[in-house]
Amino acid sequence: MGDKIDTKPLVLDIDGTFLRTDILFECFWAALGKDPIRALKVSFLNLKQPARLKAELAEIANLRTDLLPVEPEVAQLAEQAKSEGREVILASASHQPLVEQLARDHDLSPRVFASDGQTNLKGDRKAAALVETFGAQGFDYAGNAPVDRAIWSKSDHAIVVGDTASARQIEARGQSLTRIKGGWGMGDVLRSFRPHQWVKNVLLLLPMIAGHAFDMPTLVAALLGIVAFSAAASSIYLVNDLLDLEADRLHVKKKNRPFASGAVPIQTGMLCFVLLSSIALGVAAALSWTFLGVVAFYMAMSLAYSLKLKRMRWIDIAVLASLYTLRVVAGATATGIYISGYLLVFIFPVFLALGCVKRLTELTLATTDERLPGRGYGRPDRPDLLNVAALGVIAALVAFFLYSFTEQAIGLYKTRWLIWVAEIPLAWWLIRMVSLGWHGKQDYDPIVFAMKDKRGIGLILMTLAIMFYAAGLWQTWFGAL
Repeated sequence: MGDKIDTKPLVLDIDGTFLRTDILFECFWAALGKDPIRALKVSFLNLKQPARLKAELAEIANLRTDLLPVEPEVAQLAEQAKSEGREVILASASHQPLVEQLARDHDLSPRVFASDGQTNLKGDRKAAALVETFGAQGFDYAGNAPVDRAIWSKSDHAIVVGDTASARQIEARGQSLTRIKGGWGMGDVLRSFRPHQWVKNVLLLLPMIAGHAFDMPTLVAALLGIVAFSAAASSIYLVNDLLDLEADRLHVKKKNRPFASGAVPIQTGMLCFVLLSSIALGVAAALSWTFLGVVAFYMAMSLAYSLKLKRMRWIDIAVLASLYTLRVVAGATATGIYISGYLLVFIFPVFLALGCVKRLTELTLATTDERLPGRGYGRPDRPDLLNVAALGVIAALVAFFLYSFTEQAIGLYKTRWLIWVAEIPLAWWLIRMVSLGWHGKQDYDPIVFAMKDKRGIGLILMTLAIMFYAAGLWQTWFGAL
């Protein structure tokens, strides 16, 4: 950069430059998680007053700036400048107390430039403030967006994060320039959809399997239902991750999620939410209005879970079980297949048990007895969770046994006593899942774990094979006697 600028201050923009995130959107989602009604009211009333909006959201959010993800290359430049004895200053349109707090977190200059609740310090306003303090070409400036062009033009050395068009413009006028790649990739955006979670939606096939309806129109309807539910689930996962930013950053594994790590901008996540929701509701409406209602109800319940219910002990597990059960109802609605009430009575306690397994796994792998971030459980709750999981297993097995005496079972299964035999590998699978959760030998999501667990898959396939034989399906398909 040359000796002539060694003593000049290095001024850093924050959003998308020093940080791999945007403080305004961080405040919005943190506020939404703490007080949804007030956050939405403040946002609506102050849309045209950005400085006031930032101040009021910051008050609700109580944001932990020390957890916000930093752009490594910019942080490295800041450390190098500090080692050279230069002042490193934050200049941002974000709310001033948060900017001051961030400067303290990273041992930067206490002198900052920021919005004060009345003036939004952005673009030309920021440029004027810096020139008034340091003079034209009296500072180096790092930014990331076209709005920073007014400031780069007044700086001595320009540092551009990700904004290729602005970098070319700066080069064209012969100004000293440092480029930093920044930005985000589609791979990380796709990862934020959690596509590995889509395997849960195979539950929509359960009514088809239970009703032995293996024709092509039924399969197509079920697969379209899976597409709708996958898009709906991903849209809510986005919301969940945006609401859980602080908790995720405190988690040993979840801190690497796309939004928590800053790999994907919050604004991109919000746009993807709109896109995925539209796909989910559009495909659902194409199938039937009833199925659309089920998908909309699922999304509303999932949103309520993300906003509030997941922080309520025991209620969170009941809601999780209900959301899984709703997938089975959705499968029946999409295909038009009648499902026995016993199937739902069987499914709900199964997922109640697996919900307990999810919390057991998290608590077993926790390193302290403190309550899980964003959850209502601590390690002392493990015995109670184990008891509820055991009750869920027993209730599921009893419902499965009682189903064998229903008219539907009598009509579908020629050799009914084999249904009782099928209960043995099923019971083995359920007990094994609970045991693995108790000993912390699972993934954090038992359903995703189950889809990758070879021994568990073998037990499920054994259960299905016995039931298909009891129904005479093997004989029909393969001509066996």
